[in-house]
Amino acid sequence: MRLSELWTAVGDEFGEAYGRTLVHDLSLDELGGLTAEQAIAKGLDARAIWLALCRAADVPENRWYGVGQRAPKP
Repeated sequence: MRLSELWTAVGDEFGEAYGRTLVHDLSLDELGGLTAEQAIAKGLDARAIWLALCRAADVPENRWYGVGQRAPKP
């Protein structure tokens, strides 16, 4: 996942305004308590950030793959 795809997925899932608030404010335990914004600044993998955000925000698993992403093969 590219960073631009992460932002698209965040906007599509949460809406632009709320999505940016989550990225800025929500502490992600999976990422050591970093926010998604801090994780992006540290250069963490965009897909890992997206999945951590999905789990923390209780996004149903069938929507974890984001915009333009195919579900992994079983």
